[in-house]
Amino acid sequence: MQIKRDDLSGPEIAALLEAHLADFAPHSPPESRHALDLSALRHPDIFFYSVWEAGELLGCGAFKRLDATHAELKSMRTDAQHLRRGVARALLTHLIDEARAAGFERLSLETGSAAHFDPAHRLYAAFGFETCGPFGDYVEDPYSVFMTRRL
Repeated sequence: MQIKRDDLSGPEIAALLEAHLADFAPHSPPESRHALDLSALRHPDIFFYSVWEAGELLGCGAFKRLDATHAELKSMRTDAQHLRRGVARALLTHLIDEARAAGFERLSLETGSAAHFDPAHRLYAAFGFETCGPFGDYVEDPYSVFMTRRL
């Protein structure tokens, strides 16, 4: 597996992000969906990475600068054909290392609260993320779970 900083210009990334957004639709109302689309992910405060193997896109993820010491995980996604191969673990390890190297002291995330998101909750907990209250511009929402960890 190769993880690289991505400029979001490839059609594979666009397709994976479309699948990412579509996956949330049945699990929360539009006002409770906080995943970013392709154009929003091109913001200069977002560090976006993709995971590749033999020319095939396996997954993606990013972190967004909230302030000088706090970043937020965004757009963690493993392609459905590559689930349970360690892609998410490798990517999350990489994102934590990159956020730490960029000088951030805390990494937080928002994800869905439905059972559909239980594998993500378990992954984040295994990496030391703990449930917390809303951060940044978020507000309490029954469709959201907020987690954070110190770096």
